[in-house]
Amino acid sequence: MSEYQYYEFQAVDRPLTLEQISLLRAYSSRAQITASSFIVDYSYGDFKGNPEKWLEQYFDAFLYLANWGSHHLMLGLPIKLIDPETIKLYCVDQSLSFRLKGGIAILAFQSEDEEGEWAEGEGWLASLLPIRADLISGDYRALYLGWLGAIESGEIDDDTLEPPVPAGLGTLSASLDRLADFLRLSRELIAAAAEASPGEQSSGLSQEEFGKWILSLPNQEKDMLLLRLVEGGDPHLMAELRQRAKRELRGGVEPAKGLRRTAGQIRERAEILAEEERKIEAEKQARDQARRRQEEIEKRKKQLKALSGKEEILWVKVEELIATKQMKRYDEAVSLLQDLRDLADLRGRNSDFSSHLNAVLTQHLRKGALMDRVRRAKLQLKETVEDRS
Repeated sequence: MSEYQYYEFQAVDRPLTLEQISLLRAYSSRAQITASSFIVDYSYGDFKGNPEKWLEQYFDAFLYLANWGSHHLMLGLPIKLIDPETIKLYCVDQSLSFRLKGGIAILAFQSEDEEGEWAEGEGWLASLLPIRADLISGDYRALYLGWLGAIESGEIDDDTLEPPVPAGLGTLSASLDRLADFLRLSRELIAAAAEASPGEQSSGLSQEEFGKWILSLPNQEKDMLLLRLVEGGDPHLMAELRQRAKRELRGGVEPAKGLRRTAGQIRERAEILAEEERKIEAEKQARDQARRRQEEIEKRKKQLKALSGKEEILWVKVEELIATKQMKRYDEAVSLLQDLRDLADLRGRNSDFSSHLNAVLTQHLRKGALMDRVRRAKLQLKETVEDRS
C-alpha cells in the first residue's frame, strides 16, 4: 500500500497576509495556499512545518490524517474566552491534550488505529471546524468525546473517574457527530455516556436578552466597545460580550455535574447496549428472512398454479429433453421435474408423481450425467430405482 499523509490548516479569526503566504510557500511548492488555508498531501516524504507553531502564528485549526491509522485534530483557542482549568478536567495523555502556547490554548484530539480503513483527508476539517466556536461559547461536549476516545483506545484504567458530563450529549450536532467518527467512537459508548447527560445544551441568550443587556451598560463602556468594533482588531469581541452577558444574566455556563461513573462502568454499559443492539438486529434479520421466505413461497405457489393442468404436457417435455442426451437439456429436464414434484405436493398427489418419476428414470438408469443431476436435486423419492441400477 502506498503512503498517504494529509495536512490541512485553516485560519478563522483573520486572513493570512501576502507576506505570510509567501513564507508558507517556502515549505511546499505543491501545497494549495489561500488567505485562509494551507493544504498538502504526501505519498512520500514528510511535512517540514511545525503544526503547533503554525497555530501560534498563522492558523486556528489543523488536521492530519495518514493511511496507517493516524487521525489528529488541533484547535487554537483564545485564552481569554476559555477556562483552562475546566478544559484540563477532560484531558488525558494522548487522546485529548491541552497546552498553552504563545498566548493561545491548543487543544489536540488524537486517534490511532493501525487496522483502520483508508480515508481521504478532504472535507474533514471543514466539517469539524464549528467545534471551535462551540468550545468558545462554552459547549464542552467535544471535550467529553475526546475523553471517551481514551476509553475506546484503552488509554485509561477502568477505575478512572469521568469528568463532568455536559448537557446535550445525547443529541450531537453534525460537527460533533463527525468528531465521533474521526475519533472512531462507538455509538454504544456515546449512548452509555449520554445516559448521565442532563437535558439539552443551552441555546444561549436570545437577541432580545442580549440587546437589553447591551442597553443596560454605562454609556462610557458602550463607547469603548463601539470603538473596539470600529477598529476591527478583535475578532472575538462578540463572543466576549456574549460570554459576559451570560455570566451576568445567568451565572455563566458550567458543565453539568452529578454522580461520577468510572471508565469501566461506562465501558460495561456500552457492552450491554451493544449486545442489546445485536439482539435487535438479529431479530430484525430473522423477521426479514422469514418475510422473504414467505414471499418466495407465495411466488412459487403462483408459478405452480400457472402450471396446473399441464402435467401431461410437462412429462412429455421431460422425455423429449432427456432424449437429446445433452447436458444443458438434462438441466432443463430436472428443472421441469422439480416443478412437477412441487405441483404434486401442492395438490396432494405425491404418490402419482413418485410413480411417474420412477417410470421415467427406469428407462434412463445408464445415463450417469442425468442420474447425477436427479440425485443432486433430491428427486429420487423411492430407493427401488437405485436398487435396480
